Amino acid sequence: MFAARPAATRTLCSRRYTWPGRNWRRFYSAEAERSWRTRRWRQTAAVAAVSAGVCGYAIYNYDTAYLVAASVYRSSVAASATCQIAWDYYRNFPELPPEDDASISEGERRAILATRSAVHLRAAEKVKRALMKNGGVYIKLGQHVSAMQYVLPIEWCQTMQALQDQNTASSLEEIGRVIAADTGQTIEELFSAFDAEPIGVASLAQVHRAELRATGEEVAVKVQHPMVRTYSDIDIATVSVMFEFVHSVFPDFKFMWLSAEMKGSLPRELDFRNDKSNAEQVQWNFSAHPEIPLAVPRMVQATERVLIMEYVHGRRCDDLTYLRKHAIDPAEVSRAIGQVFAEMTYVHGFLHCDPHPGNLFVRPRPRGSAPHGRNFDLLLLDHGLYRQLSSRFRYEYAEMWHALMRGDQDRIKYWSRQLSGTDLYRLFAIILTGQNWSTIEAKSLSRTTAAAQFNLDELMEQQPDLFRKITEVLSSVPPVLLLVLKTNDLLRMVDQRLFADQPPLVQQHAQLRTWLQISTYCLRTIRDARAADIGYTPSTTAARVYRLALNRLGFWFSNVALSLYSWMLGVQDMFARWQALFRRVATA
Repeated sequence: MFAARPAATRTLCSRRYTWPGRNWRRFYSAEAERSWRTRRWRQTAAVAAVSAGVCGYAIYNYDTAYLVAASVYRSSVAASATCQIAWDYYRNFPELPPEDDASISEGERRAILATRSAVHLRAAEKVKRALMKNGGVYIKLGQHVSAMQYVLPIEWCQTMQALQDQNTASSLEEIGRVIAADTGQTIEELFSAFDAEPIGVASLAQVHRAELRATGEEVAVKVQHPMVRTYSDIDIATVSVMFEFVHSVFPDFKFMWLSAEMKGSLPRELDFRNDKSNAEQVQWNFSAHPEIPLAVPRMVQATERVLIMEYVHGRRCDDLTYLRKHAIDPAEVSRAIGQVFAEMTYVHGFLHCDPHPGNLFVRPRPRGSAPHGRNFDLLLLDHGLYRQLSSRFRYEYAEMWHALMRGDQDRIKYWSRQLSGTDLYRLFAIILTGQNWSTIEAKSLSRTTAAAQFNLDELMEQQPDLFRKITEVLSSVPPVLLLVLKTNDLLRMVDQRLFADQPPLVQQHAQLRTWLQISTYCLRTIRDARAADIGYTPSTTAARVYRLALNRLGFWFSNVALSLYSWMLGVQDMFARWQALFRRVATA
């Protein structure tokens, strides 16, 4: 009825196709190759279209694309370093057995300590390289770590101290663009002379020497690195995520407070108008104290990223060669630094929280040419990081130190709880003073001749959970106290450098004089607080006057005793220096 179709053709759902017959293998391989080529061309076209779109967007929005790429790179550097050190600690960091564990020989204990030290050092070096590669906020983080020498292992602190001076300078073209954007004038319009090489490079900014075109005045120009502000938010977020990650791997690691503190401080440090207002506040605070040899450069002009100030001559306070050349006594410099920061802490309540040697300069001057009578001025630089200390905090802090000086354990426990919010008062006292608890408990803090240092690994032998306790203390204290602790550590580091080439007895007495100076200011703060309480207590005028007189007289006797003790230490220091000089002459 119907004519048969050729065997080679069939219909399926009204689609006509040709049956390959005997050559079906060759047919399917050719079909597969044509299909593969089609898919390949489609994929290539899709990739080309996406690439063209990305390139077009990047060209049209270059700044945004560059920021995204750079942020991804910086985050990957931080993440890589974090994962490497976490793995290193997880695999290679041995547990420290208790000191009374008889199954561990002395040689095995030393080997464990050496392995722990090597892991600390290896991890610190990896982190330092990552911080230097990223720069900016990461360098600031490393500088914070370097000041925590009574909290972190010494390998970490010593490795990170190199970041105080190892910062990459921005080019003159970049600096010129920042100045033009912030001031509305080019370098040539604003300055008649401008040194291309910076005289100082920090993590957030660099300083150039220049001369104002309008007045001819020699000035120092502080200019923020151009990309610091751009990356600051993503960098802080990355650091926070990395700390959270390490905490999830090592639950005893509770240093999230460090990133939180940076998140609160950095925006103020990045606005140089705060530098100007802080410097002017300090000048006003010390204007009533001509006996203190403090000098603050006069601020000329400030914008968010550019600060123009008076140029001051001088060198770092820890440059002992410079001090000897100008016959400046390091002990006097140490006392001046201690007096300035005690005044800030206990009297003004307005504290400079970054007193590393790069921010403390010494300027020689003829002795007797100023009301303070010394042959130098102490120059205080970099006024970006300050904290306001409330009167209550100052009183509680003074009471804490007073209790530490007296070795009064009950008072130490009480005021430690008031200040830090933790019951770990012994550990808090150790962190605050840098001395062992046995020294504090023996009521000999103000009489000890031991250097203010201790070894965390040695303490961890006695208390294996010490690191957990340290992080618990630091995560519970108020943010302002964290910066005060950091300031204390930096000032102790400055003292150690100032007395590095002095006879051992002079070095020991330097610590004693620091305690005595703190005691004097603590007594004054407590005296004034108690006088205020007496004034508000309902009583007759005669009774009030009597109690005020007793209060002042009692503290006056204490101050006289401290002054006599300090004078006696000065006499002993003088004889120790003479003996050292005679020995050098005799052996020459």
